[in-house]
Amino acid sequence: MRSRFLLAVSLVAVGLGLGGVDMPGDGNGLFAQSTAQTASPASDGTQLPKPDPAFKGKIGVTFKDSTPDYPLPVKAPQGAPNVLVILLDDVGFGMCSTFGGPVPTPHMQKLADNGLKYNRFHTTALCSPTRAALLAGRNHHSVATGVIIEMGTGYPGYTGLIPENAALVSQTLRDNGYATGMFGKWHNTAEPDISPAGPFNRWPTGLGFDYFYGFNQGETNQYYPTLYRNTSWVPQPKSPEEGYHFTADMTDEAIRWTQNIRAASPTKPWFVYFSTSGVHAPHQPPRDYLAKYKGKFDHGWDKQRELTHAKQLADKVIPQGTKLTPRPSEIPSWDSRSADEKKVYTRLMENYAAYMDYTDAEVGRYVESLRASGELDNTLVMYIVGDNGASAEGGLEGTFSEIASLIGLQLGLESTIKRIDEIGGPTSEPHVPVGWAWAMDAPFQWTKQVASHFGGTRNPMVVHWPKGIKAKGELRTQFHHVIDVVPTILDCCSIPEPKLVNGIPQKPIEGVSMRYTFDDEKATSRRTTQYFELATNRAIYHDGWVACARTGLPWVTLGKDLALMQAAPWELYNIENDFSQSDDLAAKEPEKIKALQARLIEEAKKYDVLPLDPRFSERFDPKLREAGDPPTAWTYFGTSVWLPEPIGPQLFPRAHTITAALEIPKGGAEGVVTCAGSFSAGWSIYLKEKKPYFRYTAFDVADVTIPGTVEIPEGKVELKTEFTPDPKSKTNGGTLKMFVNGKPAGESKLERTFFRHGLEPFEVGRDSITPVDPAYKDKGVFAFTGAINKVVFKLTRE
Repeated sequence: MRSRFLLAVSLVAVGLGLGGVDMPGDGNGLFAQSTAQTASPASDGTQLPKPDPAFKGKIGVTFKDSTPDYPLPVKAPQGAPNVLVILLDDVGFGMCSTFGGPVPTPHMQKLADNGLKYNRFHTTALCSPTRAALLAGRNHHSVATGVIIEMGTGYPGYTGLIPENAALVSQTLRDNGYATGMFGKWHNTAEPDISPAGPFNRWPTGLGFDYFYGFNQGETNQYYPTLYRNTSWVPQPKSPEEGYHFTADMTDEAIRWTQNIRAASPTKPWFVYFSTSGVHAPHQPPRDYLAKYKGKFDHGWDKQRELTHAKQLADKVIPQGTKLTPRPSEIPSWDSRSADEKKVYTRLMENYAAYMDYTDAEVGRYVESLRASGELDNTLVMYIVGDNGASAEGGLEGTFSEIASLIGLQLGLESTIKRIDEIGGPTSEPHVPVGWAWAMDAPFQWTKQVASHFGGTRNPMVVHWPKGIKAKGELRTQFHHVIDVVPTILDCCSIPEPKLVNGIPQKPIEGVSMRYTFDDEKATSRRTTQYFELATNRAIYHDGWVACARTGLPWVTLGKDLALMQAAPWELYNIENDFSQSDDLAAKEPEKIKALQARLIEEAKKYDVLPLDPRFSERFDPKLREAGDPPTAWTYFGTSVWLPEPIGPQLFPRAHTITAALEIPKGGAEGVVTCAGSFSAGWSIYLKEKKPYFRYTAFDVADVTIPGTVEIPEGKVELKTEFTPDPKSKTNGGTLKMFVNGKPAGESKLERTFFRHGLEPFEVGRDSITPVDPAYKDKGVFAFTGAINKVVFKLTRE
């Protein structure tokens, strides 16, 4: 009590200008004794965010007899490098010239010539899982990402919700004094969270990135992206006619961001995650790149694998004696294809190669901006050439619309050949056929999704860090996995692994640092065991051996079941002597198979791999990610609703009504009342020339416009549509009727409907990106010019 009284008196004295008043105590005055506040908890760097610094100054009665100690921001360790992680998408081991492939990648080669190439680096065989493992330093099931986020289910290894006890490297670097920026494809926010309501804690800016510019889901149209800046949707800055392409746009943003960081702070290191769209479908390179590849692949996929294999041997990218694995019987030979098929398939491959060429050029443009600014020498570049193998999701015939393939619809050759000259342009969403994907994975078996074989999981990597690596242009052959990237970064930056983040104890990082390989070509591999699993395509690597089993075919995305999984034969490879998994030893080594199967189960239990689930496209069902009963009605107000389609009303192919309460001004109104999807697949209700219209289109197999038969009056109007499924339809068809103020206003059959319509949003009051109906393509977003008081979507039966 006495001390509080003296404190009050002293404050009054200061306030009255009586700073010289002698205060009781030891003769130095009450405040003269306070040279420092109580120290903050000590930190060895394993607690993040770091505790506030202790005050080390002196507090006297006035500032004249006090010593300040301003709290400085957290600083990275002295000399810590910038970090640049480059991740390409859907690039097979045998695609890029740097690793013996047919597509020139001079910018990748330039980094490799001054750095290191890795030929035994591995991913998870699919997008979201690899990306989560890459950033977390933990296995994909350990961070709840056993499948892509659109397929999340209610089991710990599969929710798509990266847990709070697995902080990403972006969080660790940011809290240790780094600026952090992410550009391009994210694909690690659970689909229900990709909405204006969030939550945003698992968006890039909620997981340690100061800045995000890119797209949130698995792919986007390069000419018309669904684009976010931080947590807000933003329109693209210019049109394709004005030269817009997303890859160039994200590169521009990355260059500007990096230059501004350096302008603001000459010494602060930065971390950039440069996650390109290339070469994930839709394959959309600029036209001038496509022309470069005319005729380059006329020899076909079988010959291309032979050429690539020979080049890989000649370049010593693969060991001498490595065999080229044969073509599976499920993939047709090139010679068996018709002239029309060859014409289409070569054009699709030319387009695919052009996209890789263009992607390398844009990556190079960013890297060269760092070289020009003097940043590159002390930048740790980890360039991962694909998040999985080349994709077989285009089916045996390739496709003009890859989204259709993902939902189980193979459009076939006829759809592509009639629009062959559009391939790669803004009106296409193309994908190569399986044969070319397989060729791009030479010398390995299989493709993306097939986690059992290296065609799905072995991706090249280049590491470049002139200030930290003495070796130049050398090859490294140690067995490593994408979870080893984070511990390598922390090791090179002299930053400890965090044990406590935001008060939450952390799972141990499961990767190992690769730094031991930087200057020791013959170092013994420190990764001795690694499991692989994706939709029950599974494998276990241990001490030089791989046991594996494949479930079904990667281009057949529906109908995989437990019986198919259980019937899958097991294979065995000694990859110390058999780089390409070409010599199956299962029949000769049954005991080794059993031992490795037992180890796989141990790893599966340890890392939340169980329960095994072979389903693929079936997991797109949103009911798997909803708590309680799924909604049957949705109500929206106003003219500015913008949601990803899976967050909006789930309508087709179910029976439903859409009821819009409108106010039409004098002279009438026009514009989109509500819509979902894009030019290639979607539905739209709009007014034009005083009449209502309904449009449904999907992937060249559905194309219906229903014109209204009555005019829309002025004043308050109820516009309603009613869809009734046909129980006999095998294609989810039915009848759609329109009503104006309760009176019939038009109807038609919809022969085919789908539960998803691509990656463009659900909206009320406009159609923001590409028009569902070309009838209003010249009207911009075709915003509604009246008032939309309310729109109610209701399922009429389940």
